[in-house]
Amino acid sequence: MEQIRIEQKKIEHLLPEEIENRSFEIISEELTRRGILLPKEQEMITKRVIHTTADFEYTETLCFSRDAVKIAKNLILNGADIVTDTNMALAGINKRMLAKFGGEPHCFMAEEEVARLAKERKTTRAAVSMERAAKIPKPIIFVIGNAPTALIQLYEMIQEGAWKPAFVIGVPVGFVNVEVAKEIIMETDVPYIVNRGRKGGSNVAAAICNALLYELGRR
Repeated sequence: MEQIRIEQKKIEHLLPEEIENRSFEIISEELTRRGILLPKEQEMITKRVIHTTADFEYTETLCFSRDAVKIAKNLILNGADIVTDTNMALAGINKRMLAKFGGEPHCFMAEEEVARLAKERKTTRAAVSMERAAKIPKPIIFVIGNAPTALIQLYEMIQEGAWKPAFVIGVPVGFVNVEVAKEIIMETDVPYIVNRGRKGGSNVAAAICNALLYELGRR
């Protein structure tokens, strides 16, 4: 009986390279059914986040500062580096595509010096990593998918006035300080893509980066 029920379900037989395209078709169809029309410049970023999470709530919570997509793309085209707060996000970013534009991704979380300083100061490695990243002599796109303390540290560095990031992708996930960390970044004059609320994660952070890279790669 169970086998009969399975056979009655519609199964799509697709080649591996066809699955992603079909997924985006399904996302577009569902957005249409929901009556959601995304701003053109934000469309592929939001769709790729939905593709990564299967969560359509991101259409309501992803926030973009003015000209955010254009600014982020120009930074990448001019060789900006990317700094993440997790090795998971680092692993998910398309490094080959980033390298084509002269950029390099970094994550300093596992460095012994970062761990030592964090222990001495009684703070997080993510916070110390932001200070470490500020020493890179290039424009930096910060990609934060896990640690709200990274966003808080960036905010404090901006407020001190000595340094500020070129761009912030702020999508940490969780419960403690997550929402306020995102909100304070949106109060600065730094261009951003931020997901309001508790949702996010390293996979979402990498998805946003890759959406930007793939759009540039199609030029």
